[in-house]
Amino acid sequence: MVKILHTADLHLREYGDERWEALREVIQIGKQNRVGVFAICGDLFDKDIDAENLRPRIRELFSNTDFKVLIIPGNHDKDSYQSGMYFGEDVFVLGTPPFQVIELEGVKIAGIPFEPIQGGELLRRIQALREVFTPNKKSILMCHGELLDAFYTRADLGLEGEARYMPFKLSYFEGLNVDYVLGGHFHSKFDIRRLGNGGYFVYPGSPVSITRAETGQRKANLFEVGDPPGEFPLDTFHFEEITIALDPLRNESPVETVRGHFERLHPKATAILTVKGYINSEQINMTEPEIVTRINEMARGRYDENHYPFSFRDISRILENDLFIGFTTKARESGCTEEEMERLQDITIRAMMQADL
Repeated sequence: MVKILHTADLHLREYGDERWEALREVIQIGKQNRVGVFAICGDLFDKDIDAENLRPRIRELFSNTDFKVLIIPGNHDKDSYQSGMYFGEDVFVLGTPPFQVIELEGVKIAGIPFEPIQGGELLRRIQALREVFTPNKKSILMCHGELLDAFYTRADLGLEGEARYMPFKLSYFEGLNVDYVLGGHFHSKFDIRRLGNGGYFVYPGSPVSITRAETGQRKANLFEVGDPPGEFPLDTFHFEEITIALDPLRNESPVETVRGHFERLHPKATAILTVKGYINSEQINMTEPEIVTRINEMARGRYDENHYPFSFRDISRILENDLFIGFTTKARESGCTEEEMERLQDITIRAMMQADL
């Protein structure tokens, strides 16, 4: 059976940037794994003008690949594929309503391009595929829209605002002889759901971080028809959340703690860094400004500078607090030993750190 590589939501804008390099990475994966079909389920381009500007370069990428490239328009590039436009050898744009169908190695693949429709109109459009998808052949549907059965925030969909984009439910595919529904529009993560007939609905997530909400290593969907969908990790640009809670009682260097996290950071990742908690400046012989300066020197260019990362404070804020002084004074007056006092102070400090006093 044919092997499929599935992605969506690259939102290409410029030649040579992180998004462009992500597309090059995915194409190389397709070549290395000898896929028969590369399916792009909407929003290949961020805007229609980007499609026009990048089309000569896209032709180069999509030629001599040894696989078919199937594209459906998304809500961002729904007018980017005018009739007669050439996007490269073996490129098929499934973009004429209500749907187009291509058959490859005995597998029928249909595409429903994005349109501003929903409810009964969209349901009728999908169910019309009953006449096309027959039980004697494997069938794949490419679509771009919001799956209402999935729990998500608006941030999971990229920079789309509050509008609804061709919303549908898994129940819309009931009674349809479809083995895979390959989706686009949901950016944040790889997501698989089972159809009522035993088939699969798959969102691959964006193959490159478009917004800060798309954290973690990006993935594509790589599978052979007849097998379950497969998560394929990508070495592409992405954001990664690093949250560090400094602990003044562990006698650790804050700078070295942060360094350890950055040494484990994926080489293509940019960190959304948060350094919180408390330090003991007196013990580590380093002031708050010095710590910030050294972390910046060590991590500059590897964390998102639009997100201010530093919210840690000195332990003196607690040690000089009237509540802490009063408690330790009473504990000492009660006859506690030095060992008991040290243990009680640690417990009190931790409690006050959690209370953020």
